[in-house]
Amino acid sequence: MVEKELIEECRNGDLHNFRKVVEKSTPLIFTVAFRMLGDEDAAYDIVQDTMVTVWQKLDEIKTAASYKTWVYRIAVNKCYDQLRKQKRQKEERFGEREWEIISNHLSEGGNTELENMENAMIINMLTNRLSPRQKAVFVLSELEGLDSDDIVKITGMTRSLVKANLYYARKNIGQLLKKYL
Repeated sequence: MVEKELIEECRNGDLHNFRKVVEKSTPLIFTVAFRMLGDEDAAYDIVQDTMVTVWQKLDEIKTAASYKTWVYRIAVNKCYDQLRKQKRQKEERFGEREWEIISNHLSEGGNTELENMENAMIINMLTNRLSPRQKAVFVLSELEGLDSDDIVKITGMTRSLVKANLYYARKNIGQLLKKYL
């Protein structure tokens, strides 16, 4: 992802190399933010806020290997903040058409704006009843494919708390899918 030399040069104030850090980090941050928030614009805001924080706290990076986990943690915390701001709006009810879109797109990745909007709707429908912690653990585990050790580092939760949140997230989503599919 981001090499040690690149980090060192950025610490010395090299803005050109920080641009490379941003280019390499943006897809990772955008993906997790988009999956947690389900809103493309909000995800881009999270990317921007995260990169500002990275610039401000560049000295805290201990190794290039820990950079990915560190950036994930910043992005997830920014998503928590955004979710808190939104508070839970009234529960949405979806009709047959929306559930048909879910069944047709659950395993597809979207590249177009329309596909992103559909994927955001699917993710929101499936995760809107989850707590922010459950949502973060579910996204990091099931959608980002991270192992529990990385999720523990990113979220700051204990291993047992990660497992419990993932269990309840899967259970809630499974019940929702059984109900409508």
